[in-house]
Amino acid sequence: MIEIQNLTKIYGQIKAINNVSFTVEKGEILGFLGPNGAGKSTTMNIITGYLSSTSGSVRVCGYDILEHPTEVKKRIGFLPEQPPVYLDMTVKDFLNFVADIKLVPKKKQKAQIDDIMELTGITDHRNRLIKNLSKGYRQRVGLAQALVGNPEVLILDEPTVGLDPKQIIEIRRLIKALGKEHTIILSSHILPEVSMVCERVVIINKGEIAAVDTPENLSRHIGKSNRLSVTITGPRNSVLGKIRGIGGVTYVEPVESTEKENTTYVIESEKDVDIRKSLFSAMAEAGYSILEMKSLSMSLEDIFLQLITEEKGVEQ
Repeated sequence: MIEIQNLTKIYGQIKAINNVSFTVEKGEILGFLGPNGAGKSTTMNIITGYLSSTSGSVRVCGYDILEHPTEVKKRIGFLPEQPPVYLDMTVKDFLNFVADIKLVPKKKQKAQIDDIMELTGITDHRNRLIKNLSKGYRQRVGLAQALVGNPEVLILDEPTVGLDPKQIIEIRRLIKALGKEHTIILSSHILPEVSMVCERVVIINKGEIAAVDTPENLSRHIGKSNRLSVTITGPRNSVLGKIRGIGGVTYVEPVESTEKENTTYVIESEKDVDIRKSLFSAMAEAGYSILEMKSLSMSLEDIFLQLITEEKGVEQ
């Protein structure tokens, strides 16, 4: 759906982005992460055609942004960090204006705009001047304009900026719902939000790609060990002995006892060793029950900070 190959943008002596390559599959919600000044906005502006690249290519739905800019722009809805709204227009008039610019047929405009306003929760504000709306509702109007024309691709730069916690949850649900019919690139500084919404993430730092993968795979590859939390019924000392006897286990500690002989253990194993089958077999053989087992993987914040810190360390 989106193919970015060897994208580079140079301003004078500064490379804003350098040889950036990644793809976004149809129907995927991709998180695009990086610290301030990493090159996120530059990359998104090139994808949407707001900026030209120094070298490299961008293809959207099979169309090259330089060779077929109109075809690409027809297929993209863009919400910049600062919503591109006209403050002296009403919500309804602004969305009609956007529909005209995007060449939505007149006979389809009213129904489409009514649906979009309902979807983004701004129907009750349709006749209000945008300058009289709260920052959160201006953000909703910005999201609504990105949806006009029913584009196949949505590029959302910090879509929940200025929203209260309830609105953030609502917009998060909306983005997940939109992912069923649209391909989405989501840039956000709220990393838990990205991990809840996105199937895969691209992390960019100092203009270069630092990582591309699912949060789960990044946690497994970047972490120095695998960690499990396991609740087991059985005598603590005996259970500890059985766990320590499993190949690949490097550390085990009981952390909580919920009731008699029910204890939760944190177990660490070597990075590339999955002990779950061996653990299950060892407990079954001893007659002990596993009540719960869950992975204690690195959070997206941990992954992000480790990647950025490692790159800084290399430079030093």
